Amino acid sequence: MPELPEVETVSRHLRPELVGATITGFDALWHKVTAPSSAAAFAQKVLGRTITDVRRRAKFILLQLDVGLIHIHLRMTGRLFAGEPGLPEPRHLRARFTLSGDRDLYFTDARKFGRIGYVPALAALEARLGPEPLDEAFTPGRLYKMLRGHNRQIKPLLLDQAFIAGLGNIYVDEALHAAGIHPLTSSGRVVRAKAEKLHRAIRDILTAAIASRGTTIMNYVDGEGQPGGYAVELKVFGREGEACMTCGATVVKTWVGQRGTHFCPRCQRRR
Repeated sequence: MPELPEVETVSRHLRPELVGATITGFDALWHKVTAPSSAAAFAQKVLGRTITDVRRRAKFILLQLDVGLIHIHLRMTGRLFAGEPGLPEPRHLRARFTLSGDRDLYFTDARKFGRIGYVPALAALEARLGPEPLDEAFTPGRLYKMLRGHNRQIKPLLLDQAFIAGLGNIYVDEALHAAGIHPLTSSGRVVRAKAEKLHRAIRDILTAAIASRGTTIMNYVDGEGQPGGYAVELKVFGREGEACMTCGATVVKTWVGQRGTHFCPRCQRRR
């Protein structure tokens, strides 16, 4: 699933292509793409509206309109990209926006998990989203207090979008490894020094992944159809059975909260 760096990359690519365009048409080629709203109800709200900004919040791509907001979640295999109308229809096309300026915006999704929605304002989404890990307000002290305020296994907690927004399986595994924290550690037992190290790891890894235009393991491509380049930097994710790049021990894969989890049993001793 595209995580914060991948969604940020797509949003940055689309911004100059879409800002200022007016939505003149919308076609849903799969009836559930706007669920729970109907495609007709969604179209009624967005037709004639002008896109004033494109940005990211958590794992959502947000198309700010002059009235209201479109939110798009790519989920597992979604892809959002602009192109000239009249070209051959992309594979797995689920929705198409027709835009002024002779542009179309395509949403493709092989597995049909992605969704497109409309809200009057961002506040409708904010209630279920945690802080942005790259915001200045997300400080080491704040993360420490957040961790101490829960008594959950740290891996599932970091994946909880209501706790921290935008993190997913890849970057949580990488950050926990960099911080030397076992994925089954109780969040309430993380000491301040470890919390500070985790905070630094999260921000450094996300920043580096954005600079590399994301991580491609299977399906993700950026706005130009190119794979992300951060996979070569991964220290544990997808490297089970290989030597840890830090200490040489064998990287292990296990399951935590029904998610495949990679860690080094020597660097990340359970305490």
